[in-house]
Amino acid sequence: MEGFKVIKSGIFDTIQDLGRFGFQQFGMPVSGAMDSYALRIGNRLLENKENEAGIEISTPGLSVEVLGQTVIAITGADFNPTINNLPAPIWEALEVKKGDNISFNQIKSGCRSYLLVAGGIDAPNMLGRKSTYTRGKSGGLKGRPLSKYDLINIGNPNQKLPDIIGRKVPSINIPNYHEENKIRVMLGPQDDYFTKNGLYAFLNSFYEITVHSDRMGYRLKGPKIKSKNGSDIITDGVPLGSIQVPQDGMPIVMLADRQTTGGYAKIATVISVDIDKLAQMKPGNKIKFTSINLEEAHRLLSEREKKISELQFKKKETIESKSGNARIFKVKIEEKIYKVEIKEI
Repeated sequence: MEGFKVIKSGIFDTIQDLGRFGFQQFGMPVSGAMDSYALRIGNRLLENKENEAGIEISTPGLSVEVLGQTVIAITGADFNPTINNLPAPIWEALEVKKGDNISFNQIKSGCRSYLLVAGGIDAPNMLGRKSTYTRGKSGGLKGRPLSKYDLINIGNPNQKLPDIIGRKVPSINIPNYHEENKIRVMLGPQDDYFTKNGLYAFLNSFYEITVHSDRMGYRLKGPKIKSKNGSDIITDGVPLGSIQVPQDGMPIVMLADRQTTGGYAKIATVISVDIDKLAQMKPGNKIKFTSINLEEAHRLLSEREKKISELQFKKKETIESKSGNARIFKVKIEEKIYKVEIKEI
């Protein structure tokens, strides 16, 4: 059924789910949401399957018209979203009605915002997934970013809409995109290609995300990482988060739309739990890499998955009364009750 009409498109808004796995051997990238945590939590908030597709918004600017009553959630970066020009909370299930306007206006924090809807985005499956891979012109909406006048269909909700309206993610489960810029990595698989000074520079310097960064990879600039005898290798697979170092010594972190194979040595790989954090960093932000071992990386991933599986959403309760020409609301948020009085001026 019809869900949204694009009134104004941003620079790069695409339909993404968690990506298509099992096809890299044929040269097809995984793609999928850059911040998979934000997509997964938004879908769980709406009682969708975690892999349902949403709209990934890479810069403010997107504005859509709602074509029928439904429930949405906005997660990830805070782009100062509004519904009918009124501030819209993020990480919360919100009711919207036919004719409403949802807009993403300016960056407050983060780099990628996600618009999820009850029932998910209904786009054609390509190799079993809906994710957009623009370089291959495949998936999503004709393999391209959203454009003005595009109509976006949505699926049928898995839950009655009134049952999910007002649900919100507890603050402890909402990432802080203003945190320190430490990114944890595991060294390898080709860290032995680099000199001791090169490894020292990599782990003890700040590297800045350049404007030449996108969904394929983040190009960084900083102290040169010196190799022993060049960084060319026999082409091998390129994992998510792997950090290639070409001949110029400037690292490239490979991300969602990365190529499936590459011929540059990979000095390290970003651990799974820090990929989402990295995806919310933007050009100009600086990164400092720190090395951990495999056991620690596994422990951190297990802890995160346990928190996601045990996540309990809170429901905002509103009680309305009247006093003269004022409307008085008692709003319960995270077990605290707030009294809000609204008067017409």
